[in-house]
Amino acid sequence: MTILLSLVSSLAWGVADYLGGKMSRGRPTVLVVLVSQTAGLLVALLVAVAVGTFAAPTGYVPWAVGAGAAGASAVLLFYRALAIGTMGIVAPVAALGVIIPVVIGMVGGAVPSALCIAGIGVAIAGVVITARPADNAAQAQRPGRSILLAVGAAAGFGLLQYAIAGGSQYSTVMTMLVMRCASVPVLALAGVLALRSQQRRQHSVAASFPPRVVALIVVIGIFDVSANLMFAVASVSGALPVVAVLGSLYPAATMLLARTVDHERLSRLQNAGVAAAITGVAMIAAGS
Repeated sequence: MTILLSLVSSLAWGVADYLGGKMSRGRPTVLVVLVSQTAGLLVALLVAVAVGTFAAPTGYVPWAVGAGAAGASAVLLFYRALAIGTMGIVAPVAALGVIIPVVIGMVGGAVPSALCIAGIGVAIAGVVITARPADNAAQAQRPGRSILLAVGAAAGFGLLQYAIAGGSQYSTVMTMLVMRCASVPVLALAGVLALRSQQRRQHSVAASFPPRVVALIVVIGIFDVSANLMFAVASVSGALPVVAVLGSLYPAATMLLARTVDHERLSRLQNAGVAAAITGVAMIAAGS
């Protein structure tokens, strides 16, 4: 069951990332994230009510608020990077967020394992190879900007993982709920400001969110929060190194969908870099 939960959570994350990038193309990213995060909030609320975790010790609150800020920022950057860049490159770069908790641990005096250090080296080398200029003009349109956004997303995801780990010591479900309670109002304000800045285009913005698109964005939010919850359950019920490695494979699902549906193609060298980046992420997860 542990392995199944880990794999399903990884698949759910990968699908959510792919859909998030697709839905952000030609639409205000902040509105896409707002709708998905609101859907995730409702799911987390239903789970909290179902399992009765409201009486949990409140030590999770500061961790959850921090997770909400880091997570919302990371998703905004990530979806934008996926929207303007090559998903097969952006996804593994953003996955390097697993390095952040390791670095924070080192600052606190923790000594990372040899496998973890080697994984960091392999992952960074993979990203450097992957980020090389593309051979064709179509892939080379805005590689620098999308990779820069992906690096920022990686930093946010790393802080998110660290904050969720801290909050989960008190309550995983309440951490998920409060982090979205913290992020949704901020995203709503940002969404209002975005709409005001595009007052002359309000009709086009409204037209870009038909019911089918809104439904898909809601699915993104449900997949995202469900993946978080499944990963948390798996990490408690099984061996953490196994869960961490399997859960870190989510960029593979995003890349597979991009290749199958959008027919994205990378050069052989870029494919090797992507493989190295994902392998490095798995090594870091296993050695942490």
